[in-house]
Amino acid sequence: MGITGAPGSGKSTLTDQLIGYIRREGDEVGVLAVDPTSPFSGGAILGDRVRMQDHASDDGVFIRSMATRGHLGGLARATPQAVRVLDAAGLPWVVIETVGVGQVEVEIAEAADTTVVVVNPRWGDAVQAAKAGLLEIADCFVVNKADRPGADETVRDLEAMLELAGEVEWKPPIVQTVATDGRGVDELWESVKAHRAFLESDHRLATRREQRTRDELRAIVEDRLRVAAQERCSGDRFDALLARVVAREITPDAAATQLLTDDES
Repeated sequence: MGITGAPGSGKSTLTDQLIGYIRREGDEVGVLAVDPTSPFSGGAILGDRVRMQDHASDDGVFIRSMATRGHLGGLARATPQAVRVLDAAGLPWVVIETVGVGQVEVEIAEAADTTVVVVNPRWGDAVQAAKAGLLEIADCFVVNKADRPGADETVRDLEAMLELAGEVEWKPPIVQTVATDGRGVDELWESVKAHRAFLESDHRLATRREQRTRDELRAIVEDRLRVAAQERCSGDRFDALLARVVAREITPDAAATQLLTDDES
């Protein structure tokens, strides 16, 4: 399960509440809290762990903060591998809380089976939601801090956005919560379980996970090719070919071909 939203929307407090529901049902849970990178140490700032102290001594809860280390999209580069480790350890639930980076935070939809998008009252209108790509990534919407003015208007904006999507197999529910005192979290938990049941029907869950594995494998290959390209674009041979391009002896395409084919001529 992925939990995403803008900074300050209450993701960590909601995650803390959901951990309680998972534990009351007798399941263990792993939490990957993706934090901003510290400008001093290069590590995670650990802000999410501070808000999950209620479960610090619970042996059935594993919480790990991960620094983004400059990686965009709301996740750390190693998040998929960390999820695989927790799955191999036998944890039936893994919660990924993203760093909260606004309109480009869509990678979580590729890393999680169920994506919960958290917004606050007066966060924005349906146009803003569409700009942020929330329609495509959300399996459940949460209007947190619903005791504040503007909660009902935000719900209506989200409902209007969903209506524009037309007929879909799964229509994301919109849940109002007040995470600080637990109001509405039970409804959120039921919505998460309902989406899991939906995915488990007609092999949707297996199909989604296969696609995720395909995307992860492709990303690893692309990363390794990028490293190999950087190695080829350095050194004496690269400089010599660059000089020939600058002198207009060969074209950039011809120089690139020589670099990629190891043609020493």
